[in-house]
Amino acid sequence: MLSIAPSNPQKCTPNLLPTALQHNGPLPQTRRYWTQRTDPDTKTQHAYFRGRHLHGMSVPLPENYTGAVLHVTDKVEIERQNNSEEAEEEGEEKFEVKVAEQIGEFENVVVWEHGDVVAEGDAFVRGLREMAGFAEAVHRDDDDEEEKDGVGDKKTT
Repeated sequence: MLSIAPSNPQKCTPNLLPTALQHNGPLPQTRRYWTQRTDPDTKTQHAYFRGRHLHGMSVPLPENYTGAVLHVTDKVEIERQNNSEEAEEEGEEKFEVKVAEQIGEFENVVVWEHGDVVAEGDAFVRGLREMAGFAEAVHRDDDDEEEKDGVGDKKTT
């Protein structure tokens, strides 16, 4: 598990490239390797990477969601007890919580494609757009669905 430490993150925009990169770190001259421009008519972004023409589409995150760029540290928060019912039946379980520092935050992701415009049906675009529904379904409390308001309609949260 991770615990996100409070910090002062920078605004950034992640780029999802259709290539594998073997470099992990800063570049001294980013303009030499990466210069992008936006077509004002189509709002499509264009860049050349390793001689290939890339087309990019900015995909905003769903409303009320913010993306986070995290750096997982070796620091460990105080061990926590698992409060689930299953853990209580098996005996008390303790687990380690690592501390992650938030170094960046974003509101959209640019998805790139070789030689053609990114399609709305692209797996990454669909995944980003459907992410909110999955996250809400996972974190929804079953009791919230069963609660009714005074008129008998389901309670909205």
